Amino acid sequence: LPALSKFAADDAKTPRKNRQPAMLVLAPTRELACQSYEVLDEFCKIVGARCAVAYGGAPRHEQQKTLKNAAALVATPGRLKDFIDDGSVDLSKVRFLCFDEADRMLDMGFIDAVRSISMACSLPNKLVCMFSATWPPDVRKVADDFLSADHVRVVVGAKRLESSGPEANRRVAQTVVVFEQRARDGKLIELLRKRYPQGGSSSHYSRSRLIVFGLYKKECARLESDLNRKGWRCVAIHGDMSQAARTKAFDDFRGGKVPLLVATDVAARGLDIPDVELVVNYSFPLTIEDYVHRVGRTGRAGKSGAAHTFFHGDGHEKALAGALQNVLRAAGADVPAELLKFGSTVKKKEDKNYGAFGPRADLAGKKATKIVFD
Repeated sequence: LPALSKFAADDAKTPRKNRQPAMLVLAPTRELACQSYEVLDEFCKIVGARCAVAYGGAPRHEQQKTLKNAAALVATPGRLKDFIDDGSVDLSKVRFLCFDEADRMLDMGFIDAVRSISMACSLPNKLVCMFSATWPPDVRKVADDFLSADHVRVVVGAKRLESSGPEANRRVAQTVVVFEQRARDGKLIELLRKRYPQGGSSSHYSRSRLIVFGLYKKECARLESDLNRKGWRCVAIHGDMSQAARTKAFDDFRGGKVPLLVATDVAARGLDIPDVELVVNYSFPLTIEDYVHRVGRTGRAGKSGAAHTFFHGDGHEKALAGALQNVLRAAGADVPAELLKFGSTVKKKEDKNYGAFGPRADLAGKKATKIVFD
């Protein structure tokens, strides 16, 4: 809104045909970019500004047309970097640079593209804003490279963010059950039948909204097939799907045509889907921050919700048991005795370059050097 008010004030000063993007919003996923674009475009029309969106998986030439004379641009990093490299967009007049889901934007998967995009936004006095529900220490260090030295940090709700890790929404009733990995399929069906005794064809189920999170693309594809075969109507969103199929699945779920969405973590962040009443973590995520974001798909806009998590303790899960216990305690949720058996230590997150032992304070932010001995 501050950016749009500035557009309105400058409207008479700059001919529309000469306008370059003055506001850039970066988002990690296509779905989140489209959602932000829909909201931003609605307000841009009020002040007479044009808005555009750019993301991968869609025809380039159609997006290139919308970039011309756009005052506000929403984009995913990969597609935007392509447009910068081929000269389709000039970001030198960007005055407002926003990172949505900032901790995800600043991890190793996006950081190189984000740095290039930030350099293209070359105005020295631009306003940089970062938004996220989680803000781990390693990300804060990277964020300092993009923020001014006197930047202001605003924390809403959480009281333990600085020292004790992320917090989940207290309006979400969190339940964690521990059992063997191979029992998950049966437990999921058992949970659905308990919640909807009349089955997947009942009107109660049809009016509901649920999200089941898996960890892998093939896992979600299998779950979608199995659940549909057993009468629980659902759709899936994961990285192996075409953009058209992802869009249709998301629209069918958000519009209430299909009650259940099976998704990888592409749907864990930022998506505002009204009235999701239950989140099921079929597979535990790779980080505790992703767990908090998954849980946050329910209990939104002042409403209550429920999250049911399957935990078996194998592989990466054991190392996250302590952090999960902290999140549960902070929200006043029960910590099952079976979860305590995996220990309560919160392990330090490994550095991308130096592993679990570093780097030293004087080496922070520097890349490791590869040395080959003859």
